[in-house]
Amino acid sequence: QVQLVESGGGSVQAGGSLRLSCAGFGYTYYWYCMGWFRQVPGKEREGVASMGTDGSIGYADSVKGRFTISKDNAKNTLYLQMNNLKPDDTAMYYCAAKSRGSRYALAPSEYNYWGQGTQVTVSS
Repeated sequence: QVQLVESGGGSVQAGGSLRLSCAGFGYTYYWYCMGWFRQVPGKEREGVASMGTDGSIGYADSVKGRFTISKDNAKNTLYLQMNNLKPDDTAMYYCAAKSRGSRYALAPSEYNYWGQGTQVTVSS
């Protein structure tokens, strides 16, 4: 059974950095496309960054140049390095995996495995 566990969230001031981690259990990372998503109460979940098994990577326009997705296959862990954080980045962040398709995807509906989320709060 696939299990994803996020960590690394917290509270930072605007301009600060955080690195989120997502440890995967029950499967091997390189078999799945992976993604980071975020959600604010009352709003739809949105894709932030994604990495395909074909090496493709995509980012939401709002985070391009500030966030970097990466993974360590040996550790079965996905990362999201977030720099120059802004108050608008405040959200619950989730990692997810999808078992079909090789290209990256930012649509939450394409993903079938989700972590429990980690909160990121950025103050001005």
